[in-house]
Amino acid sequence: MSDIFLFALRNIFRKMNRTLLTMTGIIIGVTSVVVISCISTCGTTAVNEELDSLGLSGINVSVKNDKSLPLTNTELELVEDLEFVESATPVMAYNSTFTSNDLETQVITWGIDENAQETVSLKVLYGQFFNKNDIAAASKICLVDKAFSSGMFNSDNIVGRNIKININGITETFKVVGVLKTGNGLLQNALSGYVPSFVYIPYTTASEITGMSNYNQIITKVNSSADIDKLSERITDTLNASKGIDEGYQANNMAKQRDALTNILSIVTLVLTAIGAISLFVAGLSIMTVMLVSVSERKREIGIKKSIGASEKTIICEFLTEAFLISAIASLLGAVLGIVISFIGTSAMNMKLIIDWKTILFAIAFSIASGVIFGVYPSIKAARLKPILALKYE
Repeated sequence: MSDIFLFALRNIFRKMNRTLLTMTGIIIGVTSVVVISCISTCGTTAVNEELDSLGLSGINVSVKNDKSLPLTNTELELVEDLEFVESATPVMAYNSTFTSNDLETQVITWGIDENAQETVSLKVLYGQFFNKNDIAAASKICLVDKAFSSGMFNSDNIVGRNIKININGITETFKVVGVLKTGNGLLQNALSGYVPSFVYIPYTTASEITGMSNYNQIITKVNSSADIDKLSERITDTLNASKGIDEGYQANNMAKQRDALTNILSIVTLVLTAIGAISLFVAGLSIMTVMLVSVSERKREIGIKKSIGASEKTIICEFLTEAFLISAIASLLGAVLGIVISFIGTSAMNMKLIIDWKTILFAIAFSIASGVIFGVYPSIKAARLKPILALKYE
């Protein structure tokens, strides 16, 4: 067996330029599959984190049609007391304007409470989050996202600065107490020209400025073991029963909508990976072509081996080993190159590399299998050569 392996290695290195050209197709194929897989996995993860930060992983409660229905602390407490609801936070959203000197920029002002950090996954980069005292005192303080900080002030950290925000025609000065990283900033960075920056203030402050006591919605974070559809129904039933009505409130399963988007991304990833896998099939054909040429060139060698007792099985094993080694070496090089390219790409986009080992192992296995399968015909052709005819070949 060791002799077969050594003979295969010798034949690979004997025609090194041709071997490298054959390997190139496999390397490119595996590399493309690995890059598509890793980048898609990282992108899907980043989008999910971004959607989580916007509250799209739990249940959003709002008034259905009758806007006169209350959505206040009373309703918030009813929702928080339900089983499987881990936390709930009120949300008041306003299209606002940030003013600085003669500059005006559209922003979205969110009125939230101290639970929002956990409920909608807001991560503090600099400074601190709101606390209960800030909420109770309706303090004129705010949190801004990193995009706002760097875009308006050319600095990631603007904690301590005062900014002016016009909400519903009323301009107020807020002190920045924290800078947030919303999810990983992917969607906001990609759509910075279309999606306004976010500013967060205590919901009590928003209520005091606008004179409105009702929340736009209540965002909940639910236990992972909960049946979200049943919990959504229970939330609406509880709120409707508290007011003696049938259909006043609605609870939207945002996780289901998030999952639908994730499924679309997964389908796109699968299609792109399949396209990349086609190149592996083509590379397998190139192995068969090269090995057929090799059989023609080595007829005399094969004839000598058969004349001194080499069996057809031995000849087949030698050629299949050669096909295996070419495929294995090339696929491993392609996997390493794909990971390196993926690392460079994700680093450039400020994303953490997530390696999809299952897809990488599949690409390597598929590449090796296709190489060996396409090497079967040349191997059989070599094994069936008549020794006398092979020895006559020049």
